[in-house]
Amino acid sequence: MIGTDLNPALTPVAFLLGTWRGEGEGQFPTIRPFRYREEIRFTHNGKAFLIYTQRTEAIDSGQPMHGEAGYLRLVGDGRVEFVIAQPIGFAEISLGRVDGMRIDVECASVGRTPTAKPVTSISRSLWLDDETLRYELKMGMEGAPLAQHLRASFHRSD
Repeated sequence: MIGTDLNPALTPVAFLLGTWRGEGEGQFPTIRPFRYREEIRFTHNGKAFLIYTQRTEAIDSGQPMHGEAGYLRLVGDGRVEFVIAQPIGFAEISLGRVDGMRIDVECASVGRTPTAKPVTSISRSLWLDDETLRYELKMGMEGAPLAQHLRASFHRSD
């Protein structure tokens, strides 16, 4: 974490702060199921947002698989905005809520480059279950409705 005082507006999501490592599994109607190792980091710089970075790698070879980065902002009354850019050519703007140790967001907009995968919607849920951070991600694509895509669990490593 950056050695700066946490902005008081971030108190409801302070449970996310730190580096989290774990494993997950993925599926989608158009691909074979797979497993992966993952690291997620939530840091801050004293302003009213969390900085989010994520990377995955193959369990067997350690080969990089995916990464993304963005910002999680609290905007009042338990509402959150999560903006995430992905190197496969799209960015998502998701809106939702924090309720205790759980955050649920749904994609309000997906911006895609001309060569990006045809992702049309994403929903994410993150929650703290005792000392384990868990998430589920659903994804929709042109011709495929919103469906379970990723599920993982993590332990804080710092």
